[in-house]
Amino acid sequence: MSRTAAVKEPSKVGSDVGVKSDPNPSPALIDVDGAINAAKPQANWNGFVAGVFSGVAKLTVGHPFDTIKVRLQTSEKAQFKGPLECLLQTIRKEGFRGLYKGATPPLVGWMFMDSLMLGSLTVYRRLLREKLFAPRNINGVPSSTYKLPPVGHGLAGVLAGWTVSFIAAPVEHIKARLQVQYAADKSKRLYSGPIDCTRKIFKAHGIKGLYHGLSATLLFRTFFFFWWSTYDIFTNVLTENTNLSTPAVNFWAGGLSAQMFWITSYPSDVIKQRIMTDPLGPSKEVQSFNDGVRRFPRWRDAAQAVWRENGWRGYWRGFLPCFLRAFPANACALVAFEGVLRALR
Repeated sequence: MSRTAAVKEPSKVGSDVGVKSDPNPSPALIDVDGAINAAKPQANWNGFVAGVFSGVAKLTVGHPFDTIKVRLQTSEKAQFKGPLECLLQTIRKEGFRGLYKGATPPLVGWMFMDSLMLGSLTVYRRLLREKLFAPRNINGVPSSTYKLPPVGHGLAGVLAGWTVSFIAAPVEHIKARLQVQYAADKSKRLYSGPIDCTRKIFKAHGIKGLYHGLSATLLFRTFFFFWWSTYDIFTNVLTENTNLSTPAVNFWAGGLSAQMFWITSYPSDVIKQRIMTDPLGPSKEVQSFNDGVRRFPRWRDAAQAVWRENGWRGYWRGFLPCFLRAFPANACALVAFEGVLRALR
């Protein structure tokens, strides 16, 4: 791993290291110079390019898991008995390419989301430390050595999650609609691809249609509090109680905190996916575009439908592929990111 992949002082590992976060969430670590010294154009350029390769690696490994997760979340219980049957049916009827349906929107949007998440997370951490948490001297100047506590990291994560939601919501919306198209024959699908899906929704329902599910996305990313607060906790515990190298500490802390995030946020993700795959309904402007009758006009309606169909288990349907995805996707993203950074330098 490169020299700038993590700081050496334990007091800074969890507070000042910039961390790259994913919308379908497992974090890959990012360049400290690019995070802290945001004014350096070369560092920003390196981080941007490396982030693209990181996103490609993460998508390559993680998207099949995500497709199975979304299909289990949005299908009737009788359609798939579990993750394995969903996987086998998808491969048998649609081939391996079926596992990568809807992959283009997150791939295109990742570089924008990563850049926005990194910048906003760093800014929010600094502002919270300086304006809210850090003790001040007699002149009112905040302490420059104060370490942001876990709750501060959690709040910064929430604010960064809300910020990136305004890019993530339409990307995840298009991705989800493509992922639940089960027809192997493209001519039988409502959307031929991400551009066609975006064009049809925008033409019929405008910007509001593309941002369908934004409130559910904001609620889902509120659980970033548990991601970034536990990342700081795990980092400090591993640093103080093990002989692991700093990259290893970052790797394990990132993976464990990502899983803590999914354990706390998963029911809200199930409801979000139901809303995003719900028909938008007929349009007065474009009579030929009709994807069905809308079932969930409110978040509560989707939550009640999940409970009515499968009880409390419905809120955890598809959790296994999501949980299994976190570590391998993050590991591959980290390898790609660090390798590209070394090559650029």
